Amino acid sequence: MFVWIGFLALVTVFLALDLGVFNRNPHKINTKEALRWTALWSTVSVLFSVFIYFAYERHWFGIGDTIGLPSSGWDAALTYLTGYIVELSLSLDNVFVIAVIFGYFHIPQKYQHRVLFWGIIGAVLFRGLMIGAGAILVEQFDWIMYVFGAILLYTAYKMLKTGEEEIHPEQNPVVLQLRKILPVTKSIRREHFFVKWKGKTIAMTPLFVALVVVETTDIMFAFDSIPAIFSITKDPFIVFTSNIFAILGLRSLYFVLASMLDKFQYVKYSLVIILTFVGLKMLVLHPLHIVLPEWVSLGFIVLVLGGGILYSMWRDSKEVGS
Repeated sequence: MFVWIGFLALVTVFLALDLGVFNRNPHKINTKEALRWTALWSTVSVLFSVFIYFAYERHWFGIGDTIGLPSSGWDAALTYLTGYIVELSLSLDNVFVIAVIFGYFHIPQKYQHRVLFWGIIGAVLFRGLMIGAGAILVEQFDWIMYVFGAILLYTAYKMLKTGEEEIHPEQNPVVLQLRKILPVTKSIRREHFFVKWKGKTIAMTPLFVALVVVETTDIMFAFDSIPAIFSITKDPFIVFTSNIFAILGLRSLYFVLASMLDKFQYVKYSLVIILTFVGLKMLVLHPLHIVLPEWVSLGFIVLVLGGGILYSMWRDSKEVGS
């Protein structure tokens, strides 16, 4: 229990410093600043694998005994990194969707960080609940792995067939219900989510409505990403930590990629291959009790994702040069 509390406290400190110190005043985050934050979050996320190694190797705080699953430090660290990269790569889809949502509600760039910050907090809470439920299901029902595998293969097929996610913020059922309860202002009221309407009634601002859409959309993506991470490991501690670090890095990654999404159009096919890979692991290798070495899964995922990024950049440079 101590290690769970410690990890959540660490995440809380990071978020408090982010909003309360470094981004206390709303401002437009340029690419240079976003790259610095992306590098920081990536470094922290990778360094956490060092903690994973020693914690599982030496059984700190009961890890590998009463917390998590028995594993060598090396295997645990590779599993964590594999899960982190898978979750981060699947987050690339979120970047496109968030850009669509911000564009639809005309959210100024200097307020986008605030929406993403609170969206991340909601995502951490909800994914924690989903991971807890998933861990219980995996522990109690072995056949749930086949359900997860089928979900991933269907997601890969849908991504390949339809391409970009179709998002219709105005049709979001949660937003439609909220509009029946509270009015919505026609314009942004600085960084406020709620304001007084005609001096009395509380009204939502477009900033809060955008937050609701981002939050509910993330829930939709979670139904894809949670099965993906369980295909890599059933260890709830590694599942949770790798997932949360990927989410924490999503905000800065958004500001890096949002302006150049069209340059990475072929990464979609990398995500299709990755989803198919982890889905087949569940549906084919799991019943045969075949376990791939962790370095094989990690190497394959890195190779496929890196190949998609490099090919996209190459094709973009050819189109610009022609």
